[in-house]
Amino acid sequence: MKAHPKFIISGGGTGGHIYPAIAIANEIKAQLPDAEILFVGAQDKMEMQKVPQAGYKIKGLWISGIQRKITLDNAMFPVKFLSSLMKSRKIIKEFKPDVVIGTGGFASGAIVKVAQNMNIPTVIQEQNSYPGITNKMLAPKANAVCVAYDGLERYFKSKNIIKTGNPVRQDLLNIDEKREEGQLFYGLQKNKKTVVVLGGSLGARRINQLVEKELPLFKEQNVQVIWQCGKFYINEYKKYHNNEDVFVFDFIERMDLLFAAADVIVSRAGASSVSELAIVGKPVIFIPSPNVAEDHQTKNAKSITDKNAAVLLTEINLDSEFQEQMLRLLTNNQVAEALSKNIKTLALPNATKDIVKEIFKLVK
Repeated sequence: MKAHPKFIISGGGTGGHIYPAIAIANEIKAQLPDAEILFVGAQDKMEMQKVPQAGYKIKGLWISGIQRKITLDNAMFPVKFLSSLMKSRKIIKEFKPDVVIGTGGFASGAIVKVAQNMNIPTVIQEQNSYPGITNKMLAPKANAVCVAYDGLERYFKSKNIIKTGNPVRQDLLNIDEKREEGQLFYGLQKNKKTVVVLGGSLGARRINQLVEKELPLFKEQNVQVIWQCGKFYINEYKKYHNNEDVFVFDFIERMDLLFAAADVIVSRAGASSVSELAIVGKPVIFIPSPNVAEDHQTKNAKSITDKNAAVLLTEINLDSEFQEQMLRLLTNNQVAEALSKNIKTLALPNATKDIVKEIFKLVK
């Protein structure tokens, strides 16, 4: 491999695209400390903060997704996309990457598309059981399409599909050793069980409503709750913080310590979350978002629950089924341990290394 290879990585809009991208970058640097890495994202999205926090440079494109309803943003999409293509070409000419990697989102669509037109090797990484529109568009010309689920051949027009699993934060691989540190970090009592509730980085209204309604249940069961309600909802729910063993956060940085301290986890079923929770190996209740393309979160969750490795609850059944399922996991150690054991067998802990291996094959 050449000395000082250069990589552009792009993915954003949500944590589900950003954290896999950062995990790939970290693994590249771990294996090749002299590699140069540049991120490209959407200029007004969360990657513009999260990527620099992870220690990488990022350039922003003027791009946003298409809304389901008629908006000014939709009318501006062709202009924004053309602008992002032009800026992507400028970035590529100046940086001269050896490989361009996309993990999803409209910003990755622009930069990877331009790289393909300039005959620069590209890799795309699809996290979900149902691929996004950006990756479907890019797949035919990608040198490698790294996926986390079986059966994606039906969606991608590509012979270069490799099942690697999803990149995960490497600090999740040894959380069993961090339980005491996690309890101390979050101010938890060691003699009480801890329920962790995750609605995603932006938040999930229905899950937040559920947790608020079930606070008396958690108090009755004498359990602690760490509730990540999301940045859109923090002002509504912060009144419960540090009240009756309830801790409310808009965003959580130390996920490794959070998972280490958890006894039961309630989560959306985004692809990265599902992959990480398989490695974490704690009892999980998945509540898929119904507001995603082709209901792919339900498909993600079913890939786990069909193997008796987690509990799946639909939003429509939360009021009638949540208490029963939560009590079962809190009070029946045999059930909880079986779910933990089964979900661990589905983990693909070497995913990040396997993806980087495919990337390195393309460096000339």
